[in-house]
Amino acid sequence: MRILGIDPGYGITGFGLIEAQGSQYRLLNCGAITTPPNTDFSWRLEVIYEDMRQLLERAKPDAVAIEELFFGQNVTTGIGVAQSRGVILLAIRQAGLTPVPYKPMQVKQAVVGYGSATKHQVQEMTKRLLHLQAMPKPDDAADAIAIALCHARSSTSLLARYQARG
Repeated sequence: MRILGIDPGYGITGFGLIEAQGSQYRLLNCGAITTPPNTDFSWRLEVIYEDMRQLLERAKPDAVAIEELFFGQNVTTGIGVAQSRGVILLAIRQAGLTPVPYKPMQVKQAVVGYGSATKHQVQEMTKRLLHLQAMPKPDDAADAIAIALCHARSSTSLLARYQARG
């Protein structure tokens, strides 16, 4: 199964494409969609949408996992990220896929086994699961890879298989 993980943002949107076969995982591609600061925000959203559309077309994922928004102290930034996430969700749906959202705590739980794990712990376990020498950069791409791993590990669990039979 090819899984595309997405860490949405409007300055940097990270993506990570993995292949999952049972409990074996392989990194296929990762990177970031970037837009320059101090440019028209609607133009930035258009760039994110078009780049995401092209990425989905080239990557041909079987599933797409995307991080849910977490509003911390800066609500203004959160609104921009929400708008970016909206155009990403549109591109995913137009590609005929249903995005699967994951909360940051779910990603930590699935990858590390502990919902309050640190960013460093998530990156270390991601590196081990994928047999990588170093974590890919930028951090947004590394986060997206962890989101893809979360989906791989969650969708193959016994509970997920049981719920699918429904």
